[in-house]
Amino acid sequence: MKLTELKYISEKREKDFNKLGVFSCEDLVRLYPRDYLDLTHVSLITGAEHNSQILISCEVLNAEINRYSRKQYVRALCQQEGCIFTAVWFNQPYVLQKLKPGRYLFYGRVQNRFGMSVSMVNPSFEPEESNKNLKGIIPVYPLAGSLTQKVVRDAVRQALTKVLPSTLIPAPLRKKYEVIPLTESYRRIHAPASQEDIKKASARIALEEYFLLISAFRVIKGYGNGVRLNNYSVTESDVAEFMSRFPFSFTAGQRAAVRDIFENVHSPSQMNRLLQGDVGSGKTAVALAGMYMAVQSGYQAAMLAPTEVLASQNFALIQKYFPERRCALLVGSTAAAEKRAVKLSLKNGETDIICGTHALIQGDVEFKNLAFVVCDEQQRFGVAQRASLADKGAGCDVLIMSATPIPRTLSLIFYGDLDITTIKDKPAARQEISTSIIPAGKYEDMLKYIARQAKLGRQAYFVCPKIDGDDEGTVMSVTELFEELKSKMRGVRIALLHGKMKEKDKNAVMQAFKDHKYDCLVSTTVIEVGVDVPNATVMVIYNADRFGLSQLHQLRGRVGRGAEKSYCFLLMGSDTPQARERLSVIKNNSDGFKIAEADLELRGGGDFMGTRQSGRVLSEIKNLKFPASAIFTAKAISDEAFSGGFEISALRRAAFEKYKSLENVVLN
Repeated sequence: MKLTELKYISEKREKDFNKLGVFSCEDLVRLYPRDYLDLTHVSLITGAEHNSQILISCEVLNAEINRYSRKQYVRALCQQEGCIFTAVWFNQPYVLQKLKPGRYLFYGRVQNRFGMSVSMVNPSFEPEESNKNLKGIIPVYPLAGSLTQKVVRDAVRQALTKVLPSTLIPAPLRKKYEVIPLTESYRRIHAPASQEDIKKASARIALEEYFLLISAFRVIKGYGNGVRLNNYSVTESDVAEFMSRFPFSFTAGQRAAVRDIFENVHSPSQMNRLLQGDVGSGKTAVALAGMYMAVQSGYQAAMLAPTEVLASQNFALIQKYFPERRCALLVGSTAAAEKRAVKLSLKNGETDIICGTHALIQGDVEFKNLAFVVCDEQQRFGVAQRASLADKGAGCDVLIMSATPIPRTLSLIFYGDLDITTIKDKPAARQEISTSIIPAGKYEDMLKYIARQAKLGRQAYFVCPKIDGDDEGTVMSVTELFEELKSKMRGVRIALLHGKMKEKDKNAVMQAFKDHKYDCLVSTTVIEVGVDVPNATVMVIYNADRFGLSQLHQLRGRVGRGAEKSYCFLLMGSDTPQARERLSVIKNNSDGFKIAEADLELRGGGDFMGTRQSGRVLSEIKNLKFPASAIFTAKAISDEAFSGGFEISALRRAAFEKYKSLENVVLN
């Protein structure tokens, strides 16, 4: 149903709603409030926090027009239980006609200057005896263009009488899991009678949305592993011999992960496994052990990496630990003649192990008997990209590595068709990284400390959130920072790296930094992925409040890879309580999984999906507050819906239609 079919919605207002992503009445009922005004309790203005918004009952003693710098404003003298205060309305001279001496309800922002002078600015008001509008719990919606709260509230009320989304959960499962009616939840979320209404309605709507999303992943990716086609002959003693090649002992978590893979490749089903672990947990060593199982059994193995630097880094490890095998590297910058030779050797079975970037998934790359695929840094690849490499072999076993710890709630959703192995521990030699929030007054001292470290032979990263600054001047560009540091840290060798550089130039800079031809690297987040420079001991992150917590943890993991003590310095662009709360999670926590859970709680599930690749996945429910149990319940219901013999053809169609872009989905 079109928006213009609603009363008072003109074509101009329709365009303003379009800016909010609202194109129909169904979209309108899914425009969830970003906040609520709780007008169920009357407060006292004395003791109210500065800038807080409250509802008060008071007496207006008098009101008059005042002037300030050629501008008029209405000023009223009021009292509440003996406390005298003022209320002012700027650019609203008509208020004087409506405001007469007597008792009123005011709702607005309190200005409480150190408890000395108290006032309210531009409060809404109505006579206390009428109390028609300033009562109950009032939804507050996002706005765009000329839209007002009144216009949006009225439009939503109309839409609720004309269209309500229906549930796709089979009736027996709704009864089994005691799921409350969806239509009633939509009414409650927009017109709650209590805070409890908001909680229950949010959880129910989130349950439906996650149920649909989880089901979409099942429809698009297929459900369940295929029957095993490749028979592995590798033995446990073979694998133990390979693990002994490493100069360190595998941790308990690494050994358990290797055992999972070994059992998987000897099972009746092909492997489709997610290997996730915190920064520095040793996932690559586990992946190499899995690749060994394949090549020792006479098959080919491939490792896909998102960048040439990481692919080259992995290739160096493969050459080191597979000296008896024929290995090759295939990346975008590989010379044409060499590419042809590598592709021919793969097709003829002369190459046992191939490591590369997106170049591996091109149509002209063929294998003789590919059986084992490793996808490194999985969050940088879409589902379709990962599948295109696995499809180059019959019944390939697939190991997907995640360097960004994923909360269990999210892994259940995005990887419902994968077995999940988690490495919780870290190598004993891995040191804790000292993390500090650096105030502006200590910035110069920090630079002097890093310059001293450079003279001692240490290296440092400086990370900016953007290649270009912003118009307000609150975010320094990476090039501006590069020039500033060169002038302030004379004698220190500094390099610049960012995403707009050509691939070969980026690789050259990164390689030069690894070879210690530079002391400091000024970069955007392109260094987030898997770069291993053991000599780097300092990570400085500018405007750290603009990053997600998991991304900050990933950046911090670029240091602390050697024997020396390492440090991470966080610089804040916005010194707000919310920013400090978020950064304190990083400062006081080194467990990537706990950080990821906190990130999910603070950012909301919707923000974990890359909008460029996935459109509006979960963005509709990012304003809702709901417990993680809603996600677990959605997963359980989806499991039963697909395996319990229910009629789900409508669910399949709806899930695919809404989330068909998931083939290219990427996690933030």
